[in-house]
Amino acid sequence: MNIAVKLMQQFKDRETQNKLTVYQGKAELIKKRNLEAWDDAQLQAESLRLQQEAQSGTPLDELLVDAYALVCEAATRKLGLQPYNVQIMAAIALHERFLIEQHTGEGKTLSAVMPAYLNALKGEGVHVLTFNDYLAKRDAEWMGPIYRFLGLTVNSVQAGMRLSEKREAYAADITYVTAKEAGFDYLRDTIVLYEADTVHRPFHYVIVDEADSLLLDEARVPLVIAGEPDSSGNDGIRFAEVVRQLKQVEHYDFDEFKRNVYLNEGGSAKVESLLGCGNLYENHNSHLLTSLNCALHAESLLKKDVDYIVRDGKIELVDEYTGRVAENRHLPHGLQAALAAKEGLQSLAGGEILGTITLQHFLSLYPKICGMTATAHASAIEFENIYQLQVVQIPPNRPNIRIDHPHRIYTHKEAKLKAVVQEISSVHATGRPILIGTSSVGESDMLAEALAAADVPCHVLNAKNDAEEAEIIAKAGEIGAVTVSTNMAGRGVDIRLGGGNPTQADVVAKLGGLYVIGTHVNESVRIDNQLRGRSGRQGDPGASVFFISLEDELLLQFGISKAILNLRQDKALPESMLPSKISHIQRVIMGQNFHIREELNGYSDMVEEQRRILYEERLGILQGETPMSPSEQRVRLFYIDKFWAEHLAYVSYIREGIHLESLANRNPIDEFHVQITEAYEQIPAKINSESANMLVRLGGSNDPAKWEKFGLKSPTSTRTYIINDQYIQNKRSSWTTETIMAYYLRKFFRLILWPVYRLSKF
Repeated sequence: MNIAVKLMQQFKDRETQNKLTVYQGKAELIKKRNLEAWDDAQLQAESLRLQQEAQSGTPLDELLVDAYALVCEAATRKLGLQPYNVQIMAAIALHERFLIEQHTGEGKTLSAVMPAYLNALKGEGVHVLTFNDYLAKRDAEWMGPIYRFLGLTVNSVQAGMRLSEKREAYAADITYVTAKEAGFDYLRDTIVLYEADTVHRPFHYVIVDEADSLLLDEARVPLVIAGEPDSSGNDGIRFAEVVRQLKQVEHYDFDEFKRNVYLNEGGSAKVESLLGCGNLYENHNSHLLTSLNCALHAESLLKKDVDYIVRDGKIELVDEYTGRVAENRHLPHGLQAALAAKEGLQSLAGGEILGTITLQHFLSLYPKICGMTATAHASAIEFENIYQLQVVQIPPNRPNIRIDHPHRIYTHKEAKLKAVVQEISSVHATGRPILIGTSSVGESDMLAEALAAADVPCHVLNAKNDAEEAEIIAKAGEIGAVTVSTNMAGRGVDIRLGGGNPTQADVVAKLGGLYVIGTHVNESVRIDNQLRGRSGRQGDPGASVFFISLEDELLLQFGISKAILNLRQDKALPESMLPSKISHIQRVIMGQNFHIREELNGYSDMVEEQRRILYEERLGILQGETPMSPSEQRVRLFYIDKFWAEHLAYVSYIREGIHLESLANRNPIDEFHVQITEAYEQIPAKINSESANMLVRLGGSNDPAKWEKFGLKSPTSTRTYIINDQYIQNKRSSWTTETIMAYYLRKFFRLILWPVYRLSKF
């Protein structure tokens, strides 16, 4: 098997090399199309000719050389940037719908301009999806002079814009926007009652920046549009007080990987005593049991300043991949309210979910997709399996001379922290700039305090303020700079030696360049590589090293410290002891996450297919494809939205417990498909029946006031948010057969006799 894999890899490597050879030839041909002698009017006339050619049906492949030569010359004239051959090669691969791996600092932003311009010639619009609002605005403004010089329009979308502003931005030839905001705008479009209220036009071609983050790490993140929430009351406080009186082992247990928690017999008895609710597992207590489990999860598994922070009286979740505050993100299934109750805060109920779509499904709406990132190769198989995107590694413009030191491994956290502070202090004394990547908000604050005690001043980045963050990160290469950040703070922003000052840059280069320190290894080696890649841009000198403790959560989770449990020392362990084991753990976890994403796809793909069928009907009504009076249109749209919202609530209910079907040797995904298909097939009849009844009651009236009187109105306001499905993933993966059996055995003996329906499940 290993031989087969090796041969396949060799074949792919040869195939990639052949592609690069072809791209190199085209890049040289483009460079030879020397347009320096042309005046501005000639260049603009050529751009107009290309637009006319593209819109008359000439294949874009035939226009590529001319189009890219135009962009290169425009970039030189308007921005003073002359694209490198490797940037042009990357641009060709992007047009051919590949996922390119282009090293940090190699100029992905300029590479994207060429395929964006070429594909925008057809007049159907191009989206460049960025990591955050700051980058969307920055890149549109930065690259805008090129597009405008060549006769195309460019704009960016920002969260909080008015609908008219967004409509104008999406109408531009090239639109820079975050994937989440574009997705939210799509969801808003799916519930409008008039076509004029939509902001998107039909999707065409998309370039995904930071593709590893958007296509993998956040691909399963469900975007949600919901009705305005109401206050949830104080029940959560009551449950929070109850679970605080429970003790581990005596009252509750964790699963093997500490991803889920559940009451044991002692805990059930204790809770029944405290709540005076009788048998906790009787059917009429099911809602109480769910709320209690959420409270227990929030109390025992969610850590303040690691998983979330409290700011301005609100819970703000921390993104597990970036370590930054995740804007507008909520936990699912009552867990958000439980977390607020844990911190003694008022919570808002979620409101009825009107529509939802994952980023992965949203991106699949684009007929043509490509992407770029600095770290793609490690997950090439997953990109190909999920998106049919092949990875092409673009060589750097200059060789990478960064030194990546072996991991320094310590037996306990205190020794690691002491060693990190000593390393930073000694390096800082030389003036060499240092960037430190930490695992959490809490750790970054703790490290900053330790550095202050050692008289080492530092900048701390762990909050969501993209503009300020980018400014600080851009200065992280200055002489004497010490920057402590969570994993990927300032992603998309170059760290130039000396902060861009040539004199300082020479000094920093002689000191060895930017020194990157990681205080932990991540589940994914891609994230480690992202941190390493902040140093050594464009052939600059640099170095990286990771400090690891056997008490780090990742290593404890896999029991790596058991073999040397009694060994405790301040010095680093010998280099040869554990690096291969750590690499193995990362590969195992990446594989687990891949399979979890595949499993979640199995659940969500069917729902998305149902949504698209219903949305096609809705869109046809909205666009007047089916002749209807205004009242017929309003009524049918109302009931499509109503029954789809009810279906989503039912899907959520079914999905929460469907994994228990494995007890009966049934495939949970197959059973899920059967149940939601049966429910979905009833929707058309419901829509027809309720619509007919309502039209009779309305008597054919087209008076909006009468529509309102009969309840045919949209929510007075809506909100969009993101569900953090990490909790769902963890719950799915932690319910082993043994866990499920233990749960049901407890329930069986406490109820003595199960309802006949439950018995039929076995």
